[in-house]
Amino acid sequence: LGGILKVYREWQISGDKTWLTEFYPLAKRSLDYCIEIWDPEFKGVLSEPHHNTYDIEFWGPDGMCNTLYWAALVAQEKMAAYLGLDEDAKVYRELTRHCAANLRIALFNGEYFIQRVEWENLRDQSIRNAIEREGVADTPEAILLRMEGPKYQYGSGCLADGVIGLWMAELYGLDVEPLRAEMRRHLVAVHRYNFRPDLSEHACTQRPGYAMGKEGGLLVCSWPRGGKPTLPFPYSDEVFTGIEYQVASHLILEGMVDQGLEIVAAIRDRYDGRARNPWDEYECGSYYARAMASYALLQAFSGFRYSAVTQSLWFDPKKSDRPFRCFFSTATAFGVASLTGKSFTVTMTEGHLKIDQLRLGPQEEEQVFNWGVTAKAGRARRLSIT
Repeated sequence: LGGILKVYREWQISGDKTWLTEFYPLAKRSLDYCIEIWDPEFKGVLSEPHHNTYDIEFWGPDGMCNTLYWAALVAQEKMAAYLGLDEDAKVYRELTRHCAANLRIALFNGEYFIQRVEWENLRDQSIRNAIEREGVADTPEAILLRMEGPKYQYGSGCLADGVIGLWMAELYGLDVEPLRAEMRRHLVAVHRYNFRPDLSEHACTQRPGYAMGKEGGLLVCSWPRGGKPTLPFPYSDEVFTGIEYQVASHLILEGMVDQGLEIVAAIRDRYDGRARNPWDEYECGSYYARAMASYALLQAFSGFRYSAVTQSLWFDPKKSDRPFRCFFSTATAFGVASLTGKSFTVTMTEGHLKIDQLRLGPQEEEQVFNWGVTAKAGRARRLSIT
């Protein structure tokens, strides 16, 4: 599902219709396979056991994977519509509506998205068959399974990754308005319940070296309303910088700048060169790629996004201080964008950038300017916005 979102992202970055035409059938085959295996009844919810980044299967629908499902469906529908594949677009659009409804009604508890653990009423009957075949129906393991479900789930927990699909959707330019209210509440809950400025009282029997003692960090999962499984998913009590950056950048995208910066400050305090290498935020090995989620902070603070498909540039700094300046990079150029009270300027360091339309500010208050310029290296292009 993340791979389908990346196809959408690369199309927006490149603007290459020929490339999209070639890759669309592959993305469709992948998404249709996901639907067939995990959502066979076409309900818009991933109920069948599905493997995930925690190296286990989630049984029953959960916020993390179902927000990825929703975002992938939206992306596929947009690509199908662009290519004139109206029947495909209609199918994915309808399933998107079902998926959003399931997220709001079945998985949102008023504060955050949870998991509804299921194992009995699924196509996959492997657990039931194993119990019956081995004659262990009355063992402590079987009794616990009936009470809590399969091991390595999170159930009523508040998962830091719980809206990761919506984070990706926002970064890639997909409209998350159908789920924005619940998404914002989830982010608030993650900061409230999972961020610990001092971990001295937190017990982690997994890999405590990532964050420990008086250090601060964002827990992968917490159970503020109780109900923590006897055997929750691995890593649930750990602190991953890649997840911390994801949550921090998402908070900032949604205007909760102080909360996002609080998480970032805790990371940099841990990796300050005394206890840990400041250039190696390790996780299951050195230079672990998940930490590259930190790049999203640049987009979150600046609101910079460029679509080569429509040749539109978005800019929405989350700090009101002017002038605001930041680095940006696109497929054809990199340079500096700056915003003052009177003008917006792009200065190319290398390459060129065609900008037909400039869109400033948040979506609900967006100012749209038809610009029609090509910015080239060594020359600043300035637009009056007063």
